[in-house]
Amino acid sequence: MSRPHPVRRPAKGPGGPARGLRRLAASALGVLALTAGLLAAGPPATAASLTQVAGFGSNPGNLSMYAYVPDALPTGAPLVLALHGCTQSADDYHAHSGWATLADRYGFAVVYPQTNATNNANSCFNWFEAGDSARGRGEALSIKQMADEAVEQYGSDPGRVHITGLSAGGGMTANMLAAYPDVFAGGAVASGLPARCAETLTAAYTCMYSPPDRTPAQWGDLVRSAAPAGTTSWPRVAIWQGTADTTVRPANATELRDQWTNVWGVGQTPSRTRSLTGGTTATTYDDPTGRPAVEVYSVSGMAHGLAVDPGGGAEQCGATGTYYLDTICSSYHTARFWGLDGDGGGESPDGPPAPARPAVTATTDTTVSLTWEAVAEAASYHVHRDGTRVGTTAATHYTDTGLAPGTTHGYTVAAVDPAGTVGSPSAAVTATTTGSPPACHTASNYAHTVAGRAYVSGGHTYAAGSGQPMGLWNTFTVHTLLETSPGHYVIADSGCPA
Repeated sequence: MSRPHPVRRPAKGPGGPARGLRRLAASALGVLALTAGLLAAGPPATAASLTQVAGFGSNPGNLSMYAYVPDALPTGAPLVLALHGCTQSADDYHAHSGWATLADRYGFAVVYPQTNATNNANSCFNWFEAGDSARGRGEALSIKQMADEAVEQYGSDPGRVHITGLSAGGGMTANMLAAYPDVFAGGAVASGLPARCAETLTAAYTCMYSPPDRTPAQWGDLVRSAAPAGTTSWPRVAIWQGTADTTVRPANATELRDQWTNVWGVGQTPSRTRSLTGGTTATTYDDPTGRPAVEVYSVSGMAHGLAVDPGGGAEQCGATGTYYLDTICSSYHTARFWGLDGDGGGESPDGPPAPARPAVTATTDTTVSLTWEAVAEAASYHVHRDGTRVGTTAATHYTDTGLAPGTTHGYTVAAVDPAGTVGSPSAAVTATTTGSPPACHTASNYAHTVAGRAYVSGGHTYAAGSGQPMGLWNTFTVHTLLETSPGHYVIADSGCPA
């Protein structure tokens, strides 16, 4: 965690000194600070370079605009805005994120908005302040003015403007998509927060560590209320999240999914799930026409940062560094999701076909056994439970273990060819383990005995089945009991696995 520093940005707009005090408090959001280290090797040398653009509008957010424009870029090319994380800069994000490589390959301009220590002591975009993240105000308006300037100066297609960001930049990206759905055709939130999750410093901490468990409709309403009245066309949104992120918790990706699937009106049931390199699971939610509207990329074991994959391969890009993590090139897959590769948007795996006839062959209290038909091109198979890969096997059968009794799970299988390319997932099958699901009960010793979960002997209470001592029989001593099998209880005061 970074130490708080005073924010030196002059107050602007309505509120005067009071707004300046809010800036002072905002600087304490050091938990989101991404301490940028020495730059790793950047993209290959090219005639084009990152340049600063001055005079792009009234700039009420006091930001700087930097742009990377490949040589001989044709009129009508797409445009990407890429927002750095805390303590980072446009140059840092340009050198590590891989967007320059993709701009050269596919032909589009990249604009890197940059904030500073005057705005926020940790150089974070102020995603948690309404005065900077709402339509027509502060930093949000400055970013929108950069998009307008790029469209005019580089001849970019106004219908193919996209925005992405990391961490605090991801939080600002979500807010920009909500506030300006008429500007952005697509967005990508990397290790970020749902749109309008916070408008105060306290709420920002809550969002990062334990985001509000709102319903999809409540999250969607936050977007709809931020957008112009009558909006019916929405950006397509990619969500990137590491499962081991302790700075912006993975629950944020779930809330982001709920938010944008609700905005699109497509529900939270995946259209398909597939495996990618780097331990990544991609879950797609199609619009009514069958085109991907929302996609969630979950990177197994990845901590807080942007997923990159240095190298010269077709699916590789980016450079490693502090908070640029070597797993998979998120920028490449995001570009394909947006259709910047000329494929119209949405990825389709080029690997082996999906295994046919997946089936559940047996279940016990703790296991599920599966089979499927062999795929000729397959060297191995990935098995997914509830969207997460749980095993790899060269056989056409697999037994999943360590499950809880009486629980239901969905399974898919994907073939992997000798080169490591993962194909389309199979149809999903559902299995329910035998036995009763574990249940916990917290009550006084007296209440436990009345309910039959404990018994009394000599004025003391004991858990039924296990006989564990629980103390005096009274209404004041409280315990949590876990029912591990019918009529058998154990003390679970330190935490109930159910």
